Amino acid sequence: MNSIDEHIRKDQAEIEQARTEGDQPKLRHLEDELKGLEEYKAHHPEDSHDPTPLEVYCDLNPDAPECRVYDD
Repeated sequence: MNSIDEHIRKDQAEIEQARTEGDQPKLRHLEDELKGLEEYKAHHPEDSHDPTPLEVYCDLNPDAPECRVYDD
């Protein structure tokens, strides 16, 4: 993906497809991913790049051990 907006549109289309096919596990995964992307976008309105899953996770969980940044 080139931008977060493209990723959001792709997830929305895949959610509709999963809903049509009755694929509940995929539907839950995509809905969680979409929620994270939308929250990331709300927190970073000036940033249009497609964030990695780690960037989204750290944005939602800044105190998680894997998100800590140490300055030398």
